Amino acid sequence: MGAGNSSAAGLERASCRTGLGDLPESCVAGILERLDPPEICRLARLCHTFRAAASSDVVWETKLPGNYMYLLGKALGEGSSDGQKLSKKQIFALLCRRNPFNGAYMEFCLEKSRCLICMSISSKALSITGIDDRRYWNFIPTAESRFHMVAYLHQIWWLEVRGEVEFCFPEGIYSLFFRLHLGRAIRRLGRRVCSPEHIHGWDKKPVRFQLSTSDGQLAQSKCYLGEPGSWLHYHVGDFAIRSSSAPIKIKFSMIQIDCTHTKGGLCVDSVSIWPKGFRPAIASYPLF
Repeated sequence: MGAGNSSAAGLERASCRTGLGDLPESCVAGILERLDPPEICRLARLCHTFRAAASSDVVWETKLPGNYMYLLGKALGEGSSDGQKLSKKQIFALLCRRNPFNGAYMEFCLEKSRCLICMSISSKALSITGIDDRRYWNFIPTAESRFHMVAYLHQIWWLEVRGEVEFCFPEGIYSLFFRLHLGRAIRRLGRRVCSPEHIHGWDKKPVRFQLSTSDGQLAQSKCYLGEPGSWLHYHVGDFAIRSSSAPIKIKFSMIQIDCTHTKGGLCVDSVSIWPKGFRPAIASYPLF
């Protein structure tokens, strides 16, 4: 008799135990709002309550930049109404993918932790002096570019590469880089090797980089190009976005116009714009 009562009492106490799944969904949502998106996705695996809260618009609205409707319009195409059917979590996931805009040679995505923009601009979208003369430049296909094509310089006296982009960036500080490679990478017997043919002239004078913005910001840098066989990101400078409601025009350039010598053997892949301090895993294939 006593043993039976003890067993029943134990079962009753076990049935009264509470767990994470018993928390109110609104309480869980309040916790998730204070976490980064990757952390939210990890906690969604805990239980049904966390999974439901991690899908709510209340949580993901706080993770989207203030101008997310502008970014959504860029991602889906101007005039598209598809965005009206998406939840805030779906909008966030869409913006975190590679989204082409202004044709096929510019892309942007949302950086998951700080919800700022990463952007890549192909060499096909740049203005390159002499690009139409195959004695100097030509475009070559390669799997080492996210755009599957790079501009390759054989030889030239006057190096001048310019570009611009107009965009509504979320507020923050951004850095701009040129992605360059000395030598031409080829596959030989299944291995990647770098052909040193045409590499010359880069040790004579530094290359000058510059960026300017439509609100008066200016940054300059210069350096000698080196490390043949490796893709390098050359830092041009930083710029600040103080308002995400109006587009800002950014102009950038890479110049080496000392005509006392020729230079060659350079691959120009793209221009990258990242949140300051952001460093993706840089391999042979470029990632945001």
